[in-house]
Amino acid sequence: MTNPELAILMLGSFIFIILLGFPIAFTLMAMGVGFGYYAYFTPDQAFFDNRVFYLLSQNTFSIMNNDVLTAVPLFLFMGYMIERSNILDRLFYSLQVSLRNIPGSMAVAALITCALFATATGIVGAVVTLMGLLAFPAMLKAGYDEKLSAGVICAGGTLGILIPPSIMLIVYGATSAVSVVKLYAAAIIPGFLLAGLYMVYVVSRVAINPKLAPKLPKSETDIPWTRVLLLLLQAFFPLAVLIMSVLGAILFGLATPSEAAAVGALGAIVLSAIYRALTWMRLKEAVFLTARTSAMVCWLFVGSWTFSSIFSYLGGEGLIKEFVTHLDLNTLTFLLLSQLIIFLLGWPLEWSEIIIIFVPIFLPLLAHFQVDPLFFGILIALNLQTSFLTPPLAMSAYYLKGVAPPSVQLWTIFKGCFPFLGMVFVAMTLVYIFPQFVYYLPELFYGN
Repeated sequence: MTNPELAILMLGSFIFIILLGFPIAFTLMAMGVGFGYYAYFTPDQAFFDNRVFYLLSQNTFSIMNNDVLTAVPLFLFMGYMIERSNILDRLFYSLQVSLRNIPGSMAVAALITCALFATATGIVGAVVTLMGLLAFPAMLKAGYDEKLSAGVICAGGTLGILIPPSIMLIVYGATSAVSVVKLYAAAIIPGFLLAGLYMVYVVSRVAINPKLAPKLPKSETDIPWTRVLLLLLQAFFPLAVLIMSVLGAILFGLATPSEAAAVGALGAIVLSAIYRALTWMRLKEAVFLTARTSAMVCWLFVGSWTFSSIFSYLGGEGLIKEFVTHLDLNTLTFLLLSQLIIFLLGWPLEWSEIIIIFVPIFLPLLAHFQVDPLFFGILIALNLQTSFLTPPLAMSAYYLKGVAPPSVQLWTIFKGCFPFLGMVFVAMTLVYIFPQFVYYLPELFYGN
């Protein structure tokens, strides 16, 4: 049956219920089954003969049998093991001493550490929390400005959802049927472009106003280059080699994302053993956290696919497509509108809910506006950085506030995030103006 009004009621009810704080995955399933039961209802049928129950079971089987999603628990396990390998303090210190002659060296070192560690783990909360415990107090002790220090930790900690091997890109690939391998290739330049803009901003601000980040005492920076090189060999290069090996195997076609993730998970165990951090308790914690997070992603997919199937069956998808196409938008205005909606959705929702639930609403419109789903995915990945940095629900700020000294106010952290939020918009603008930032590596590795 087609009942677009009922579909819109379904979508509005879902948004209202999740704003009340109900679990999103099970709300999706409940709404899908409830409205689907009405949509598929026929007189005189037995209760469990309704086709919505078959749809739910088929969606559950399809998700659990999806080869693309196999990489999710493996990359998560790799991240949780690296998080527990006691490498972060060594990594930050080695980068700090190697960059000691650069203005704002501790902040730049913190950004590089965040980028590398976020890339390895992909878990924003863990990176911001750990860096908030390690680097944030060190910068404050060195006399760094509170706002600048807070912005560095919050912005740097979110880079893992953009720079491969990103879990978010795997989820987007499974949702949009875009190759994860091509998404990884497309995200590399925009990811490092954003990280580079963060560093340029920090160095420029400190060069203009050195009081924001005083130079460290000579006793802390007068270290022989041989010692600096040894520190980098011990902390920076092992993790960098692991990440580059996993990513290189995917990009050069030597392994599928799932196979490379399996090797990365094994490499994380070996790395933990090398750093003498491999214990039964840490291994058990990593397995438990991996299972919990993977289950959340899988049930979100089950609920989303059930919800979207019923929403489309009732005519909601066609109604939205017809409404948008009648707005007489061009490609630029469509991209601006869609990215604005995703930006606003980032306030109350996590990236996983946005990708799995709301992005599929935009996907059928891409062909009409001649937008490549690959390019659209990278813009979304950049845009979702803002969801962690924008008040009032800037989760990175809350993560940092939870471990920051009591004297650091939440509004101070928010103000520190604003300039880095501006850098995200600059990166999105550059990617739109110069789309080769997205297409260069996919075309280089895989052609057109």
